[in-house]
Amino acid sequence: MSEPLLDVRHVDKSFGGLRAIADVSLSVHQGEIVALIGPNGAGKTTLFATVAGFLKPDAGAIGFFGHDILGSTPDRICALGLVRTFQIVQPFAGLTVRQNIAVGAHLRHAGRREALELADSVGRRLGMAALLDRPAIGLTVAARKRLELARALATEPRLLLLDEVMAGLNPTEIDEIVAMIRAIRDEGVTVLLIEHVMQAVMSLAERIYVLNNGALIAEGTPAAIAANSAVVDAYLGHGAAGKLQAKQVRHA
Repeated sequence: MSEPLLDVRHVDKSFGGLRAIADVSLSVHQGEIVALIGPNGAGKTTLFATVAGFLKPDAGAIGFFGHDILGSTPDRICALGLVRTFQIVQPFAGLTVRQNIAVGAHLRHAGRREALELADSVGRRLGMAALLDRPAIGLTVAARKRLELARALATEPRLLLLDEVMAGLNPTEIDEIVAMIRAIRDEGVTVLLIEHVMQAVMSLAERIYVLNNGALIAEGTPAAIAANSAVVDAYLGHGAAGKLQAKQVRHA
């Protein structure tokens, strides 16, 4: 197999006496959709923040696209092509949807016209054509989630870290986001996602990592994860695991 696009090795991060990430290693290869799951407080978002440069780890190594990015700033990491979304979406309230997306586009396009044209294109790809001229402050939860995704995509990333992009959405909205993530990957963007909507995770991800209390407790295919007793006990529960296993069998 080729060298991974993202290579995280033995990363540790503590806050005072709390070891939020404990010797975590994972890899993501070009063209994959990989999921990171686990209970609330497991360390998933802390790991994302560390990979994306918002937090500095206490130990370990992080490689991206052949670059050592450990300790790099978020803007430098983003310029290399690694960008993350945030659980709590906070658009620039005084700007339109198009202008919000253009904030991301300005990473690679200094000119206002070019940035706005790219923002328009990205917004339309994500089904936001009717919203582009509206103030971002009035968007629904679902539209804000799309805006967060669009703003990240406008940076023209190689790797997209999605932090609970489906949280708070109804089943129809989740199906739409799932289809968008597949389309994004098919357009050449690799995806690493944190998500609690397990049916979506199982249908999207080729591989899954499971965090619990800051440590990795499992890694494997969706079918293997759904059948893993440690994952069932720590996170899925037997009822949900049974349903996911049955769904895996039906789609096999």
